[in-house]
Amino acid sequence: MLPLSSYFSLLYLAILLPGTVLAYTVLPQKYRRAVLLLSSYAVFWLVSGKLLCYLLFSTISVHHIGLWLENTQLEANRLLETAPKETRKDIRARTQQRRKKIVAFGIAVQFGILLALKYGAFFISNFNELADLMKVTVKLPVPSVILPIGISFYTMQAASYMLDVYRENIPADRNLMRLALYMSFFPQLMEGPICRYSETAQQLWDAPPMRWKNLMLGLQRILWGIMKKMVVADRLNLLITEAFDNYVHYDGFMIAAAVVCYTVQLYMDFSGTMDLVLGSGQIFGIKLPENFQRPFFSRTIQEFWRRWHITLGAWFRDYVFYPISLSAPIKKLPLLLQKRLGRTYGFIFSSIPALFCVWLCNGLWHGAGWNFIFFGMYHFALILVENIMEPPAVWLAKRLHINRDGILYRCMQIVRTAVLFCIGELFFRASSLKAGFAMFKKIFTDFTLARVKDNTFFSHGADKHDFLIVVVTLALILAVGCIQERGVSVRQWIEKRNLAVRLSLWYLLILFIVIFGAYGTGYIPVDPIYAGF
Repeated sequence: MLPLSSYFSLLYLAILLPGTVLAYTVLPQKYRRAVLLLSSYAVFWLVSGKLLCYLLFSTISVHHIGLWLENTQLEANRLLETAPKETRKDIRARTQQRRKKIVAFGIAVQFGILLALKYGAFFISNFNELADLMKVTVKLPVPSVILPIGISFYTMQAASYMLDVYRENIPADRNLMRLALYMSFFPQLMEGPICRYSETAQQLWDAPPMRWKNLMLGLQRILWGIMKKMVVADRLNLLITEAFDNYVHYDGFMIAAAVVCYTVQLYMDFSGTMDLVLGSGQIFGIKLPENFQRPFFSRTIQEFWRRWHITLGAWFRDYVFYPISLSAPIKKLPLLLQKRLGRTYGFIFSSIPALFCVWLCNGLWHGAGWNFIFFGMYHFALILVENIMEPPAVWLAKRLHINRDGILYRCMQIVRTAVLFCIGELFFRASSLKAGFAMFKKIFTDFTLARVKDNTFFSHGADKHDFLIVVVTLALILAVGCIQERGVSVRQWIEKRNLAVRLSLWYLLILFIVIFGAYGTGYIPVDPIYAGF
């Protein structure tokens, strides 16, 4: 069995994707959905082997929970048709309570598996350390577990499906195969996006016919993603790995440069993967939700997270933030605080419990480590401070006659937001929270340009030519981003050009990847970063 390490591997790009496209094209419509499902399970098997059983269990159990929820409601509806008026309220209350227990059980099963596999070792290790500090002679064995690929992504899709059925936003799917395809569609299996059942399930089941336009647009986007990954993310990998793994040997400038490079690498890797994922889906006529919207044009951290990993943020908003905000104890807070703090600050401070839970979950979602928890709390604090400071900032700008929509003010906000995000990425990438603080301290206490002056900076995995290629590529991506920010679709513009122009642009992009892509001796492709989450 050939292992599948990434969507950017030859196994996926040269065999799995083309093979699926060929089978999908030649077979009748009723078999296409089976082709997509078999390809999805093949991809999971090639990445995680026998751990496919976890995905199968999640799919079957979620299917059962959905039917259980719907059947419970249907049974109640039948009782209500013949029940006396005075008993109907009691029937509704008992039914709602029962359905609440069912969905809670379903969520507990899905997240119980995730917690055990992904966080079990972290919790047990910290328990053992706490026991040592308290002089308690208890030592629990720390399990060594291999995670199924994409477990965080498909678990969140499973949870959203059950909650949407519970809320009666969607009907329970009685077709196990359709639900299985929604849970496992192979382009999104490793790194998302996190789809809702209402967004993709019926699209996949309809299995639309292959169209030349979709094929061309899909391949176009795949190539754009390959450029981001191979030309930028992979090229910076050696420098980043060296600096973060051996930070004690480097000064603050080297660490700061590595942090900026890692932020660029993370964005190029993840957004490049999303381009490939959405392009793969588009080939089959499947529209997957966008996961990025040019986040580095953001003026605030809050806006940044509305543009970065959009589907994750939307999931936390709909299934964590709103339920907590609307819960009975929290629901009373706005009115109580508005009387003391005014309407604006009453609303801001009443949102703290829900906002805290969102960012704690966000940090833990990314990994089992104190540095990830700190990463979540860091962004929680930034967003809270931004919300608190916004009213006085508006007042001060008005008093000083500062145009907050002017280009200079906007640029200052964009740079500030990018710097704050980079600081967060330092702790995100650091091997531990302690290492993160040590690196952060070095930036301010040991910052020198000695390695630039003696040219040793360019001997740690990326030379001057590497940086020149990265800068040119980023300039191209920035130019496209600026055009898109103005509401112009570059892809539609290209589609309207004549065949000679379109072919020229295709060949230029392919040549650019072939010539400047980081592969071969001396380069180590970065593993899919978000696949590990």
